[in-house]
Amino acid sequence: MNKLSSGLALLQAAPGGNPTGSMISTLVTFGLVFVIFYFLIIRPQNKKQKEAKRMIEAVKKGDKVITAGGVHAVVYSVKEKTVILKVDENCKMEFSKSAIASVETEPKAKGDEKIESKAEAEKASDKPAEDKK
Repeated sequence: MNKLSSGLALLQAAPGGNPTGSMISTLVTFGLVFVIFYFLIIRPQNKKQKEAKRMIEAVKKGDKVITAGGVHAVVYSVKEKTVILKVDENCKMEFSKSAIASVETEPKAKGDEKIESKAEAEKASDKPAEDKK
């Protein structure tokens, strides 16, 4: 026991062992770790939550949605805390707004675009109509 207690006394009285400097470097290290966690984990998660909240608040009748359970449906009506989704012609289901995972955005189909006249199509391609046949 004498050796152990004398060893501890030497460690405590070791020269260059400035406890204040060691404590400051430890606090700076913890501060840097917190800043890194904030920018890599906390901040992006908060942005994602705000975006999801805005998406749910913006849901309106006629929107195509996907629920958290994977149900694809069309919004039939919107209430304060719930939405009624039309799953099929004769099937309507009521869900909590928080159950909406995403709102589908469909890309424009080719049939939705305005059909150009043949003259405009020829001008765009710089080729006569006979070559296209």
